[in-house]
Amino acid sequence: MNLFLKKQLIVSISCLSIGIFSFAQKDTSASISFLNKKRLAIVAGTEAFLYGGSLVGLNELWYKDYPRSSFHLFNDNEEWLQVDKIGHLTTSYYVGRVGVGLLKWSGVERKKAIWFGGMLGSVYQSTVEILDGNSSEWGFSIGDFAANTAGSFFCVVQELAWNEQRIVLKYSFQQSEYAPFRPTLLGDNLQENVLKDYNGQTYWLSVNPSSFMSKESKFPKWLNIAIGYGANGMTGGLFNPPFIDENGLQIYHERYRQYYLSLDIDLTRLKTKSKFLKTVFYSIGFLKVPLPAIEFSEKGVKGNLLGF
Repeated sequence: MNLFLKKQLIVSISCLSIGIFSFAQKDTSASISFLNKKRLAIVAGTEAFLYGGSLVGLNELWYKDYPRSSFHLFNDNEEWLQVDKIGHLTTSYYVGRVGVGLLKWSGVERKKAIWFGGMLGSVYQSTVEILDGNSSEWGFSIGDFAANTAGSFFCVVQELAWNEQRIVLKYSFQQSEYAPFRPTLLGDNLQENVLKDYNGQTYWLSVNPSSFMSKESKFPKWLNIAIGYGANGMTGGLFNPPFIDENGLQIYHERYRQYYLSLDIDLTRLKTKSKFLKTVFYSIGFLKVPLPAIEFSEKGVKGNLLGF
């Protein structure tokens, strides 16, 4: 059993939750002013099933194969140039958005919907951290816990302040050249690369300028400005192990951070009467739309055609 299965299960639960929220958006009365007990029962039952079922699955597929231990901490804050921490933050943020949306759809009072729904991602991922803390192979990561909590609060604060998400976290991926050097760690196919190869992952703050302007503004409501972060050259968490090529020469990969400036499209703000398209836009809205970007790193400034 490898870490890929554990991460795959967590991400699958997150994607399924986003899909449920997307389906709810097809109802034009998604935001109601009274408590709909039937909807709330469906939401609560589904969340309990996903929460409990995924934890049982994690235990069966992952934790039971390793010895238990007393609760302990594990410091992985320096690994992967913190790209993994931003991944935790982003996952927690989106589960929170799903939680808020579903409780509002159920007619739960606004602030209760925001707090109980918005913290859902942190609660779920922190439960997994507690399981890690009781496993001899790992430990409770304070850095992961902090990232999970920050992601939830990023959702909650915006909902409380604006009743919408004006600054959205997004994700993009492009296969890197480093996975073949350590396929067990970084993945040996696209499906595994997406979750395991941090070199190919970029995370974005996608800001919607029109939401900060007056209603009379002509600025496109769907056009965002995106600031991205990623890293490259990583074949190990803390350091890169040495590699020797077929000629006996050592291959050295330099680890460095990357920052991006790009445009983006908020698909959820595109006007359409099609319920199908609305569902699709909500389902894939966490992905950064490929658009040209400027990349900044210690290697200099350069253009990036796809903004990935």
